[in-house]
Amino acid sequence: MAQGKDYYAVLGVSATATADEIKKQYRRLAKKHHPDANKSDPKAAERFKEISEAYNVLGDDAQRRKYDEMRRLGAFGGFSPRPGGGARPRGGAAPDESVNYQEFDIGGLGGLGDLFSSMFGGGARGGARARGPERGPDIEANVEIAFRTAAMGGTVPIALEMNEECATCKGSGAAPGAKLSTCPECKGRGSVSFGQGGFAVNRPCPMCLGRGQVPSERCHTCGGAGEVRSKRTIKVNVPAGASSETRLRLSGQGGRGGAGGPSGDLVITFTVLADRFYQREGFDLIATVPLNIAQATLGSKVSVKTLDGKKVTIKIPPGTPAAKRFRVREQGIEHNGKKGDLIVEVTIVVPETLTPEQEKLMQEFAAAGGLRY
Repeated sequence: MAQGKDYYAVLGVSATATADEIKKQYRRLAKKHHPDANKSDPKAAERFKEISEAYNVLGDDAQRRKYDEMRRLGAFGGFSPRPGGGARPRGGAAPDESVNYQEFDIGGLGGLGDLFSSMFGGGARGGARARGPERGPDIEANVEIAFRTAAMGGTVPIALEMNEECATCKGSGAAPGAKLSTCPECKGRGSVSFGQGGFAVNRPCPMCLGRGQVPSERCHTCGGAGEVRSKRTIKVNVPAGASSETRLRLSGQGGRGGAGGPSGDLVITFTVLADRFYQREGFDLIATVPLNIAQATLGSKVSVKTLDGKKVTIKIPPGTPAAKRFRVREQGIEHNGKKGDLIVEVTIVVPETLTPEQEKLMQEFAAAGGLRY
């Protein structure tokens, strides 16, 4: 089976066409493009071959089910592989080289080669050359940080658990002093080919793990894997003004690469914890200050701490209502060389209980017209 072709498009039928519809369309096209009926057209033979190939797959129920599953997963989604790793738009001449679907990543399912080999089975045989250096995977971590650290910036330690190169064997998987010999499974190529029918895919050799060589004795530290699970702590610089949407990428701090390839990146997403005093509106800080009835009615002065621990005095004018805001310039969160403001919002606190004397004074105040309903 030629890879990368949309056989439904070749026959000009929909993917939901019945077996009878496919058969009728094939007969019509085969008669139209048969070389004997198109002796003056040099492309007729190739077209006829393509139509026959499509029908051999779609006209067989088992082959069609396999093809539909591959098509659903995007194996024929508009591009087909070409030598050198790129992709060409469908419609150009297909390359003669067999397609290595191991190069195509479909997220958490791994390469298409892994998927196809599990779908179609088949025996293993020596195949493509050993894999070259591969970049390690990116590692994502969520880090909780204090509100003030996020606002002002700072350094926080984070603990990570990841695969690291085995220090004993330096990633070779061999015990100290062990001899390395050519892998008998892949003949030193580092990968094996799995095939059945018209399908052929490559995957790393399970015996040598893609190295092409096997040791006479495996490393006792890592069991021959060449890597071990380890924990390490790194310090992360939190930029001033960070929020819960802030993502930080640390180059080369992720998973180790394969076959000497570079390490991946560490991608950190911050979660900013709530503060008992401050809230945030953009780069402004909101501080809620409680006032009693007398302070709000007669006026007062209150002291408020700024983010850096200093104090500012706010003058409360007589008759200040609840939710009134007072702005202190450039005492908020710094961002790109500029600072937001500190906004003090007052709230009126009503006492739950009164002493007899307080209650009498309040009644006198109400009777004198101090309270209006």
